[in-house]
Amino acid sequence: MGDVLDLIDDFCDAVPRAHATATDDGPLRLFTRDGPGWPYHARPLPGGGAVTPADVERVRARQRALEVPEAFEWLLAVTPSMAGAVAATGLPVRVCPLLVLDAPAAPTPLPPGYSVRLLGPADADLAQAAHAARAVANAAFGAPAPPPPSAAELAELRADLAAGRAARALVTGPDGPVCSGGAQRAGDVVELVGIGTAAAFRGRGLGAAVTAALATVARDTGAELVFLAAADETATRVYERVGFRSVGECGIAEPG
Repeated sequence: MGDVLDLIDDFCDAVPRAHATATDDGPLRLFTRDGPGWPYHARPLPGGGAVTPADVERVRARQRALEVPEAFEWLLAVTPSMAGAVAATGLPVRVCPLLVLDAPAAPTPLPPGYSVRLLGPADADLAQAAHAARAVANAAFGAPAPPPPSAAELAELRADLAAGRAARALVTGPDGPVCSGGAQRAGDVVELVGIGTAAAFRGRGLGAAVTAALATVARDTGAELVFLAAADETATRVYERVGFRSVGECGIAEPG
């Protein structure tokens, strides 16, 4: 189990580097985006020492100066000191199950009238499809509706899709786009991210279908490890139906 968690920890340290600059401060590492897009969480250095509240406070001060969210992520078993250190600074800590896929994803047929699409870098409507996927995800997670992607964001996504660093899936039905998800890759490790279904369309197997589609692409393109973090037990059961199993937990700390 330790080897799998170490691989995931190394991945989490590697994947931001395509679009961010890493700055170390004691046992913590801050990733600052080089362009547009979601800010990255700060996290412990792989193989670093114990984390103290003072370490967290210093990085939070850096994040405030950069006007980025004071957010952290870590693997509980890899950095056991992190949860207490973060909590001592007043940030709420959320724990999420970590799951991996050891075999081909289980078949997950969609209901009649629904189809899943994998976005491609040459798609003529990539801007519209990417915007739809983001809008569905934001609605699923209770975030504000996003603006259309900027030219820079679209160019970054197109390059990531072409290089295999990212994947995007979108489910469309009679009512339009209703479910989406993504994947990010570093080396032979792939993480599935942002899988969400609009509230009115849950319970129809759409999230499982997106999960299976993304996992299948990852395995078909040579990924040795496919993993994800589940938001809650309901999501965990969806992923388990696809074939994922629990291997540990990750911690996320963000302002309430």
